[in-house]
Amino acid sequence: MPTEQQKITGPQSMRALAHPLRLQLMDLLGIEAELTATECAERTGESVASCSFHLRMLAKYGYVEPGEQRGREKPWRLASRSRTIGPDVENPESVREASAFARVIVDREAARLHRTLVRAAELGPDWLQSMVINTSSFWMTREELSELIERLAEFQDELSERFAHRRGDRSARPDGARVVHFLGALSPDPDVDPHTAATPDQQ
Repeated sequence: MPTEQQKITGPQSMRALAHPLRLQLMDLLGIEAELTATECAERTGESVASCSFHLRMLAKYGYVEPGEQRGREKPWRLASRSRTIGPDVENPESVREASAFARVIVDREAARLHRTLVRAAELGPDWLQSMVINTSSFWMTREELSELIERLAEFQDELSERFAHRRGDRSARPDGARVVHFLGALSPDPDVDPHTAATPDQQ
């Protein structure tokens, strides 16, 4: 069974995940409880051989694991429903890879959000009115930011737990349900001088 929490700090493990198809496979396995390489190929448009290879690579680095075998079919599932990917601050290579991986994720999620906005009319008025993008800025200490990050992680875990049963049980998905993506980001602003409260362009 998938573990509750997975923490990734190794440079090789981060590099192994920063691949477009592997990230797509992780997305699919986050939506469905288990999928075979053939099912992944049907959903991604890639070959079965390619999906099988990348699933094995994800398994090598502990991201996925074999599921319950269905006769001759060999499904895969996530090794953990919750994972934290971040740097070992004492390892410069880990810090570099974590930064590179974060950029991949931000670019990927921004592209996904852009596609949604471009095709928003296809969602219909009800779903269109349900979309939200909020931004805010605050003055806070590192300790306060860490506390807020922890609260955001707890909220995300709460959401995952609430809807987890719908991954493996299609009958539990209400009529009209769609996959909804959650993107949360909290970060200090490097462009604002905390001593002058001015951006570089204003100095």
